[in-house]
Amino acid sequence: MWTRRDMLMASLAGSTALVAGAGLSGRVLAQAIDTLQIFVPAAPGGGWDQTGRTIEAVLKANKQINAAQVTNVGGAGGAVGLPQFVNQWKGRPNSIMVAGMVMVGALIANKSPVNLSQTLPLARLTGEFEVVVVPGPSPHKDMKSLVEQLKKDVGSVSWAGGSAGGTDHILVGMICQSQGLDPKKAAYVAFAGGGPAQAALLGNQVTCGVSGWGEFSEQVKAGKLRALAISSDKRVPGLDVPTLKEQGIDVELFNWRGVFAPPGVTDAEREKLTKMVEAMANSQAWKDELQKRDWMGILLTGKAYEDYIKSENVRIEAILKNLGLA
Repeated sequence: MWTRRDMLMASLAGSTALVAGAGLSGRVLAQAIDTLQIFVPAAPGGGWDQTGRTIEAVLKANKQINAAQVTNVGGAGGAVGLPQFVNQWKGRPNSIMVAGMVMVGALIANKSPVNLSQTLPLARLTGEFEVVVVPGPSPHKDMKSLVEQLKKDVGSVSWAGGSAGGTDHILVGMICQSQGLDPKKAAYVAFAGGGPAQAALLGNQVTCGVSGWGEFSEQVKAGKLRALAISSDKRVPGLDVPTLKEQGIDVELFNWRGVFAPPGVTDAEREKLTKMVEAMANSQAWKDELQKRDWMGILLTGKAYEDYIKSENVRIEAILKNLGLA
C-alpha cells in the first residue's frame, strides 16, 4: 500500500525525469489552445468533476486556453463513460479525460471490456486521502463507536460512497477486513458521484460515508457532517481529524487522479497536451488550488506514468480479489 511518503518520492522522481528529458517544467505554453474539451466520466459534484473544473479554471487563469467545455457522463465509477471516450472521442484533438484510482477498481469490478490501456496517459496530478464521515446528528463520535456497531452486525452500518470497486469501496472493505469481518457483507451503497452520496448523508439516509476529503470538507467545516477518521499514514497538519491507524485500524489508502488523452490523437498532439498539463501543474495558480482543496501534488508524466498505470491495475486487482470484489 502506498504511503504519503511513497507518493511524494514517486512524484519527485517522475518530475525530475520529466524536467531532465523535456526541459519544460514550469513554463506556460506560448500558444494558447482555443477550446479544450474535458471529459469527466462521473456525475457533477464529485472529485473528478472538481478536478476537471479546477483544471479549466487554472488553464484559463494562466491563459493556456481560451475556453473549455466539460462533458459529464456518470455511472459505475467511469465504466459507463470510458467506452464513450474511447470510441466517440477517438482522434479528437485538444481533448482530455479526468480519471483515477476509482476507475481502475471499477473497471475490474465491473469486468469492463474497455480499460485505461486504450487511452493515452498524460499526467498524474493529485493524491488525496479518504475520510470517513457521519451525519451531524449521528451518535457515532469516533471510529471506535462505529466499529463496535460494525462488529455487532456488519450489515447494520450502511456506507455511502462512489461506484462499486472504487477507492471508497476498497477502503470500506479494508476496514472490515482489518476487524476480522467479511468485506462482502458490508452494506455499501454505491452512488454515481460525490454529490448524490453527500445528499444521502445530509438526509441521514445512511450511517456513514467515505470519499476524498475535498468532497466533504465544506460540509464538515459547516458542522453538517462529522469526520471520524482519515486514511493517511499520519495526521495532516491543520486538520483536526485522527487517522484510522491512531484508532486501532491498521489501514491507510490514498486516492490519485490524473488526465488522459483519447486514442488516435497524434504523437504531436499528445506531447502538446502533456506540456500544457505540466506547465499548469507547476504554476502558482495550480499550487494555490492544491492548498485550498487539501490536494497533494504528485505530478508524473511520460513513460513513468504509463508504467504507474500498469502497476496500479495489477495492485488494485489483487486487493479487490482479496476483498471478494473482483
